Amino acid sequence: MRIAVASDHVGLSLKPQILDVLSALGVDAIDLGPNSPEQIDFPDFAERVGRAIQNGQADRGILICGSGVGMSIAANKMADIRAAVTHDTYSAHQGVEHDNMNVMCLGSRIIGPALAAELVHAFATANFDGDARFVRRLDKIDALALKARTEP
Repeated sequence: MRIAVASDHVGLSLKPQILDVLSALGVDAIDLGPNSPEQIDFPDFAERVGRAIQNGQADRGILICGSGVGMSIAANKMADIRAAVTHDTYSAHQGVEHDNMNVMCLGSRIIGPALAAELVHAFATANFDGDARFVRRLDKIDALALKARTEP
C-alpha cells in the first residue's frame, strides 16, 4: 500500500504524526509537501495527491487542512478521486469498504494527534468490499461525473 500525504500550512502540524503512523503500519508513505509553514494554497497540494493516485504513484491519499473541507472539495474535482472529510473511525473505514474512498481529508483544527492516528489506521487497513450493490453505486457516481463533463 502506498499513501500520498499532503497538507496546507494549517495542516502541516499534524502531518508528521500521520507519516509516523503510516510508517508504523508498514505503509509506503509519500510526503508531497509542504515542508515549510509559509502560507500556501490548498488546491495545489490536493492536486499533488490526486495526480499521484491518477498516475499510479499512490494507491490512496491523505490531505490535511484546517477543517478538511477545502481539501475535500478540491480533490473531488479530479477524475477518479473519491475524497471525504473523515473525523470518526467508522467513516474512515466504511468510506473505503462501501464507497471505495481513496482520499481521506482531515481537519487539523478539528482533531488532535491521537484521533488522527486512529483514523489513519482505520483508513489504511480497510479494503473495498466489492459487493455488487457497492459496485453498482460507484458506477452511478462515475456516470454522474461523466454527465457533468458532457452536459451544460
